Amino acid sequence: MWLDGLGETRKIYFIGIGGVSMSALAKLTRCIGYQVSGSDLVLGEEVEKLQKAGVRVRTGAFSGEPSEELKNADAVAYTDAVPETDGELIFARAAGKLIIKRSELLALVCRKFSFTTAVAGSHGKTTCTAMCAHILKSARVPFAAHIGGEDIRLGNFYINGFEHFVTEACEYKKNLLTLRPDRAILLNIDLDHMECYDGEEDLVNTFKSYCRNAKTAFVCADDKRSERLGDFPTFGIKNPFADYRAVDWKHAGEKYSFTVLEYGRELCRVKLSCVGWCNIYNALAAFAAMRSYGFDEREIVSGLEEFTAVKRRYEEIGKYRGGSFICDYAHHPKEIASTLATAASAAKRNLFVVFQPHTYSRTKLLMEEFAKVLTPVKNLVIYKTYPARERYDEEGSAHTLAKRVGSLYAENIVALKTFLEKSVKEGDEVLFLGAGDIYYAAKFLLKELTE
Repeated sequence: MWLDGLGETRKIYFIGIGGVSMSALAKLTRCIGYQVSGSDLVLGEEVEKLQKAGVRVRTGAFSGEPSEELKNADAVAYTDAVPETDGELIFARAAGKLIIKRSELLALVCRKFSFTTAVAGSHGKTTCTAMCAHILKSARVPFAAHIGGEDIRLGNFYINGFEHFVTEACEYKKNLLTLRPDRAILLNIDLDHMECYDGEEDLVNTFKSYCRNAKTAFVCADDKRSERLGDFPTFGIKNPFADYRAVDWKHAGEKYSFTVLEYGRELCRVKLSCVGWCNIYNALAAFAAMRSYGFDEREIVSGLEEFTAVKRRYEEIGKYRGGSFICDYAHHPKEIASTLATAASAAKRNLFVVFQPHTYSRTKLLMEEFAKVLTPVKNLVIYKTYPARERYDEEGSAHTLAKRVGSLYAENIVALKTFLEKSVKEGDEVLFLGAGDIYYAAKFLLKELTE
């Protein structure tokens, strides 16, 4: 069961093991037969789950003394969020251990499966990956799913065999180019992670290479930048020439149903259990890729309709004064616009929006796009930036964005609590947006405000 490319490695130490994607990869390598351990800066939900499963995880900043697990490890895996100056990484290199990036380890894992499906794009990767997993489960085939978020039913990792594998293909630092999938999905191309690319053309060409690296790739026919990729099978709603197309779509609340046309022929009807117009695209992409393996349309429809949500994707976490507290991972202007449209349609009274920018570089690069989307929002609070791997940059800070859009700014959770307590009335809803720790801040606030 060992992975080709890791030699005699039996013990793998994961730096940054608490990340949703990294923890899923740790669980998968453990199922393959490796002894897994690791470290993370904080004791989060994923770390606790791993510890309960018997995985030894060191938490907190590196003190200078390596743990026994690190000393005894044959290989060390790390994410791009881990700087080259990390103490554990420096120790591992000096000790001559095999060092492997998360993306490289994922590529090795893919080889253990007969068929790999990879999902790429600037938006929607996690949801579409989870949809593919539900389809495979419905089709009753042996499979594993490596999900970059937590599916409400399947979690971030699921396995019952080694025939099919579905995973996300991350474009950060061109990591998606390590994969050679049987089926590649490309949902969309937007200007994101541009600090890793030499302009738009480099970004588009990278996605083109990703598609060409696959045996078959499915590309969105409605996405302008994707039109420049070449001739690939397509899915879409607006383009009448899309190979897989959604027509006669309807909605009840914010949940959509639609008819699937397969190469112009009416095939079946899908009734989604998740909210949001964008999920028609995610579902179509999953449908097209899974259909190409020969699965019956009834199995695919059943899987799509079983999927309900991924955590932090328009997730209601509780009630406050009769209104909902809703969290969404949206952190790019286009994602924010889509989520705001859904929330505005669903809100019965006033809607309050709390947005946390994710990284200074993204905010700085897309300042005008953020301003265009956020300026019209009436009850808006900008929460302090989640810096991830970056150092402070005033030009791309949350404070600068707040001034640009003319909104309130909350430097800490106390200020946010005070604002919500004074402003939110009976039946009003609060929407928390962002890919950082705003999710945990929202949960903490809800507890504080309702006790």
